[in-house]
Amino acid sequence: MPKTYVEPQPYSTEPYQPITLLPVESSQIAAVGYSPERKTLAVTFIRSPQSIYHYQDVEPEVYAGFVGAESIGRYFGMHIKSLRFKKFPAPVAANAA
Repeated sequence: MPKTYVEPQPYSTEPYQPITLLPVESSQIAAVGYSPERKTLAVTFIRSPQSIYHYQDVEPEVYAGFVGAESIGRYFGMHIKSLRFKKFPAPVAANAA
């Protein structure tokens, strides 16, 4: 049976609020960041580096479990993928030429 994919989510029209991203060891996820004040998890994917996904209402314990997981991709699929998110275009690096 062929695999089906969800239609791509459009970019949010809300203002982008940066969250510092740190690279992670994963075959699916490139980098993650977290804002405890906003309970927002930021994720960039290896297959979609031009987008940043902000997952909302992520408790600090979930973030700690995510970055400490043996398999970040598996943890993401089990605990985060179904959460509400907003998609933003990744900012262009200031020194990119």
